[in-house]
Amino acid sequence: MKVLISVDMEGVCGVTSWVQVMPPEIEGGPRSTVEYERARARLTREVNAAVEGALAGGAEEVIVNEAHDGMRNLVAEDLHEGVRFITGSDKALGMMQGVDLPGVGAAFFVGYHAKAGTPYAPLAHTWNSYVADVRFDGRSTGEYGINAALAGHFGVPVTLVTGDDKAVAQVRDWLGEQVVGVVVKEGFTTFSAIHLHPTRAQRLIREGAEAAVARARDATPWRLREGARIEIDFDHQARAQACLFIPGVERAGERTVAFAAANALAFNDLFRAVMRASAITFSP
Repeated sequence: MKVLISVDMEGVCGVTSWVQVMPPEIEGGPRSTVEYERARARLTREVNAAVEGALAGGAEEVIVNEAHDGMRNLVAEDLHEGVRFITGSDKALGMMQGVDLPGVGAAFFVGYHAKAGTPYAPLAHTWNSYVADVRFDGRSTGEYGINAALAGHFGVPVTLVTGDDKAVAQVRDWLGEQVVGVVVKEGFTTFSAIHLHPTRAQRLIREGAEAAVARARDATPWRLREGARIEIDFDHQARAQACLFIPGVERAGERTVAFAAANALAFNDLFRAVMRASAITFSP
């Protein structure tokens, strides 16, 4: 069995600020360079811990997919030499690229965060800065639900999540106790948390990953209902308006659009189109 690790960054131990997770060319300034480099080093170590655990648990191969902004944040030279890794943001399956490869039998979410609007959750958001909510048949979800649905389309269950306490709780509520949860920090507010020591966090991730491989044998993939109604809330009505040029997308509220998804792959295509259409620039 192969394992795919989808890697985000906001859920990494020690991270509570956008400065830490945004490349310096975006955030700017010498402070961001130092903090970003430290955070990406810890990110790489957490990924390596998950890789070591997966291999110890019997995984044949581990494939790492960069899933954080820009999708080239890992320090490649410091990655476990046993992995193959996927980088680059122009990927058809986005945060779950690689889940369709032959032999993948489990997906891990490393460095994940809670959904938009979650109180006391560090850097909580869904996809970008302006999506207020995503709902599947009326049930609110975050990136974890979106990605679990895509994994489920290919028959792959999610069996590990690491991140803050709110994120871990949301993933396990969505997917059940088949998911091993590793909490590396507990949120106080959107921009503060109490953290484990990074070395301890990495040790727990390794242990969790090893256990998660064993759970994969009996785990159930999460499948999006055929014809499910998808609703997306934005922060501004103009974003909803911009999406109406996409066939099948309708207005469902002042700042909300909706569409029906034949399956998770069709959802993925429409969702990505909606995200691109809604990324408008406001002019005075």
